[in-house]
Amino acid sequence: MDKNNTSELYQITADHVIVEVTDSRTGQVFRRTFPIDYLETSAVVRLKGENLHGEPSEIVFFTSFGKKKMEDLTGHGIDYDPCGTHTE
Repeated sequence: MDKNNTSELYQITADHVIVEVTDSRTGQVFRRTFPIDYLETSAVVRLKGENLHGEPSEIVFFTSFGKKKMEDLTGHGIDYDPCGTHTE
């Protein structure tokens, strides 16, 4: 963050994404803008839009941090009590 901006950035959001690709055969660069809702946090990157039929569609990519949190939330994470308050 800019040292003059004291607020923390916890998520990034946008109402469109720009995809830039370089064709492997010609080396030509193509850039496209798509109306996709974008959300990025420390745990996920989520792309939300519509499919060809106009129905809501969503893709979620988990970061390594998000994957560990999901494993922990579903009982597949670490099997110890780090703070000592959750023992049976």
